[in-house]
Amino acid sequence: MEEWAVKSHVAVRLISIALALCASLTACGGSSPSKDAAADAPPVPAGIPAPNTGIDRDALKIRSTNLLMRNTSFHASGTTTALGGGSQEMWSDPEQGLRLKATSSETGQSGEMLCKEGTTYTSAPLLADSLRQSGQNITLPPDLTDVYVLGTPGQQGCSSFYAIAETAKADPAQDGSVNGVKTYAVAAASGPTSDVYRIAAEEKPYLLQLRSSRDGRTSTTTYDSFGDKFTINVPSDDKTMTMNEFRRRASGRS
Repeated sequence: MEEWAVKSHVAVRLISIALALCASLTACGGSSPSKDAAADAPPVPAGIPAPNTGIDRDALKIRSTNLLMRNTSFHASGTTTALGGGSQEMWSDPEQGLRLKATSSETGQSGEMLCKEGTTYTSAPLLADSLRQSGQNITLPPDLTDVYVLGTPGQQGCSSFYAIAETAKADPAQDGSVNGVKTYAVAAASGPTSDVYRIAAEEKPYLLQLRSSRDGRTSTTTYDSFGDKFTINVPSDDKTMTMNEFRRRASGRS
């Protein structure tokens, strides 16, 4: 893959990283869960290996939450560390896929990304703005303002945009509550990047909040509306293009 295409993929992933999509993070330490924290942890659903299999207990809790989130519709909103800072909103449905809308606080540019069945659809303006802020010289032709660039979401599919890294570890110091619901925290960090996930400690272990830090920027995303109905429509074929075609058009090559 050519360098430009590699940078393009990284720029797209910035948005997912800002929304808790940091499945590739490697946790560096973190506090061990106390006995009380372990007792309060939600039960592991069917299909998740039992603790005596040797799998880390924190990873079992995280798998429980990730499985629940994959099979539940939800909404999320908050700030983002991508696009020079700004706001973002996300909707996810197990059958319809995922939709993410982001707005840059620096440029005012907004755009959306959708994901369904292993394919991502990133609006050309959002991708172009992200690439410009990464230092690349991009000119978006006017006829591409309503076009989406095709891509792939990563090994975890569309859940990559909200899945908790299984390398995260319990961090009792970050336990608390979100909108009145008691939560326990797991955290993951790598270099200048860190994430704290707050998971509901009672009843169903939904992910309720993500706090992220990227190179000195911070963001908070709150998850809600679990089980609600949303309408998510991916673009029609005539409104999509490949990354290679986008690269050719945006770089001015014929």
